Amino acid sequence: MQPARSPRSRTRTGAGTSTSPGTRLKRRIRGWFTWPKVKRALKWSAIGGLVLTALVAATVAITFWIYARDARMPSVAALQNYQPKQVTRIVVPGPGGKNELLGEIYSQRRSVVAYEDVPELMVHAFVVAEDAGFWEHGGIDYRGMVRAFFVNLFSGEAKQGASTITQQVVKNLLLTPEKTFRRKMQEIILARRVESTLSKQEILGLYLNQIYFGQGRYGVVEAARYYFGKELEELDPGEIAYLAGLPQAPETISKNPERGADRRAYVLNQLLRHGKIDEATAKKYIDSKVPGVHRSPPSVAPEVVDLVRAELRAEHGDAGLDSLGAEVRVSVKPALQQAARAALQKRLREYDEKFKVGIPVKKLAADKVAGELARMTRKLPSAGPVPGEVYPAIVTAVHDADQELEVDLGGWKAAVPLDGDDAARFNPDGKKPSERFAAGNVVEVVVPRGLGAAAANATEHGGGRLARLAPGPEGAVVVIDVETRKVLVLVGGFDARPGGFNRAVQAKRQPGSTFKPFVYAAAIASGRYSAASIVNDAPDVYDLWKPKNYGKCCEGPVRLRYALAKSINTVAIRVCNDLGPAAVAALAHAMGIESDLPEHLSLSLGSGEVTPLELTNAFASFAAGGRHAPPRIIESIDRALAPRVEPTQALAPEVAYVILDMMTSVVAPGGTAASAAKHLKVKVAGKTGTSNDERDAWFVGMTPEYAIGVWIGHDDNRPLGAKQTGGELAVPVFVDTLKAIGPRARSFERPAGIAEARIDKATGLLAPEGAPEDSSYPEVFVAGTTPTEVAPLPGEVSTDTFVTDEYGDEPGGADGDETDETDDATEGNGDEAQPVARP
Repeated sequence: MQPARSPRSRTRTGAGTSTSPGTRLKRRIRGWFTWPKVKRALKWSAIGGLVLTALVAATVAITFWIYARDARMPSVAALQNYQPKQVTRIVVPGPGGKNELLGEIYSQRRSVVAYEDVPELMVHAFVVAEDAGFWEHGGIDYRGMVRAFFVNLFSGEAKQGASTITQQVVKNLLLTPEKTFRRKMQEIILARRVESTLSKQEILGLYLNQIYFGQGRYGVVEAARYYFGKELEELDPGEIAYLAGLPQAPETISKNPERGADRRAYVLNQLLRHGKIDEATAKKYIDSKVPGVHRSPPSVAPEVVDLVRAELRAEHGDAGLDSLGAEVRVSVKPALQQAARAALQKRLREYDEKFKVGIPVKKLAADKVAGELARMTRKLPSAGPVPGEVYPAIVTAVHDADQELEVDLGGWKAAVPLDGDDAARFNPDGKKPSERFAAGNVVEVVVPRGLGAAAANATEHGGGRLARLAPGPEGAVVVIDVETRKVLVLVGGFDARPGGFNRAVQAKRQPGSTFKPFVYAAAIASGRYSAASIVNDAPDVYDLWKPKNYGKCCEGPVRLRYALAKSINTVAIRVCNDLGPAAVAALAHAMGIESDLPEHLSLSLGSGEVTPLELTNAFASFAAGGRHAPPRIIESIDRALAPRVEPTQALAPEVAYVILDMMTSVVAPGGTAASAAKHLKVKVAGKTGTSNDERDAWFVGMTPEYAIGVWIGHDDNRPLGAKQTGGELAVPVFVDTLKAIGPRARSFERPAGIAEARIDKATGLLAPEGAPEDSSYPEVFVAGTTPTEVAPLPGEVSTDTFVTDEYGDEPGGADGDETDETDDATEGNGDEAQPVARP
């Protein structure tokens, strides 16, 4: 019997034998990959790939075609009329002919620069940092897009972007920031269109001006100014590289010095790699410290910036102002502005100390507090304090941590914050509340208007009610160049606050006796009066109105010069009554007073309301020989000189000179501003003024070059206090401001048509020969108005006989001797006269 064969043996035998599954699979595979079959497969694969590619391409093409025909697609033409929001810079002439920044007007901080004015290295830096292939591609970096796709795909996060500079321009200027498929397709389409419409230089110029650099700054110019305090041409390679690295993550990088240094190093290495800088330069700035942010100091004249903003807005509108981007040169002198504000602050702080403003009025013993609270409760309105009114309050607690006081106004408790806007005035040394106040102190407070008795819950102290320390008086200072009418100083208050209340141009207040020079100017211009004319200082009644003087009354017949120097009310009223208030008002308007003026006798005592700027400018018309011109603040816009209004002759030069000379007696021994003469070595003309109940204190003074106006008063029109006159409050501010100017010792130019004669003090007539030296003085006259009559020698005729025989309300008559004593209390300021409109 033969042995059985193995399975392997059987597979090798002839037909009829079976094969394994693996063997059969291998045979099939070998059958599939025969050359004819492979060839056929490759053929169909190629056809399929081509079809798929064609389908994808067709889909993409159709998609692009659809989006390209979208009527909502922005137009690339908008880029050819690029007018972005820009900063308008307010500048003043600086040393060496270079302008200095005074302030800025903007809704978006950007200053546009022409491409050709951008440093070449800066162009290279932004290109290598953001889009190295910028000069070669057609707006889209397809290779970069594919590379970024796979990097982001395999990393699982967006680690790379592929937007070109052109695409960034499109995103920033033409499209919305939303991340949608539609917006991305539009971006690609528009990028291609931009490349075919604009040159590479134009595209890069748009980018450098539009890109955001963090901290609210747009464009390379504002970025350079903010981070380094420099213009583009002043930047070094390290600074350029820092700026070029910011757009990647501007807010993050700008706040992180270490990351800023890393990003700067990357840009410097890219510049080195592309041959734009050498290795030594790259290493130098890579190893250097990242500089700190440049902080521009606050403007010393926000009042001027606000005025310029208002003027430009009136001319261009809000939209036009936003895109103006101009450089506006103004006339203000920053150093002088600071000196004038310091002079005002000094005098206001002295007032605060004298009248206990912002500090305890008194200290109560512990056993007196309850009784005082009971009295305060009886006086307090049942509905609580009236907003804006001043009330005494007792300090019940002091909170250093919260910078607050707790006070009681008499059963009405409140918190008083001490870190508000008035902190710099009331607490210049930065003392803690407990170092300034203690329980039992009495302070004066007000409930702010708009909050009422149930103030906002701004604090946990005081039951949620809020009060503040009663404010002190405010002020304004104006300095005008007499010849050019350029405004050199415009101080609108104690503090310099953008958008604040500018009292120099917004506060309309009664000028009081400061208005009297216009009354006497009208009198002398009429030809019926001279500086030596005699008018009676005596009470009278005008339609039930019985005005009187501020100080003693009355001196009888006095000369106009003496009446102006002593600011005697009754004389000014008599003269105004003779001329007619309308004539006086007309002259004041011609000289520069723009506000409406009441045409009744109270006008002679300053019952109209004016701003410090217009009153100072009107006085400048006296110093300018009677010529009026509007005040000027803007000198040029983008180096184009602002048009100048030609002055008009509002008053004859000889009349203006006589009034100026009369006003020098105000700033002389015996005048109401005599204190100024003690501190100044130059001749000054001017006039003090105080309105009803000492509510406004004024002084406007002039030299041949400058007119300086000072006003002090409470914003709520409260009285300043007893004897707080223009001579007391305003004159010291004038003196300090004029000292800061450093004026030349010059006299006012005497025009033709002026005569001079020695006048008898008692009669206003020509002084007789042989009269005592102290009984006469030299006087100036408009030619043709000099007295022709000679006064009798002293003792030849009595005053009573002279007055009985000669005196009337017309020029002529007797006068008492001019005193040499300084007494500001004799100032006729209208507070007793009550200059209000009659029924």
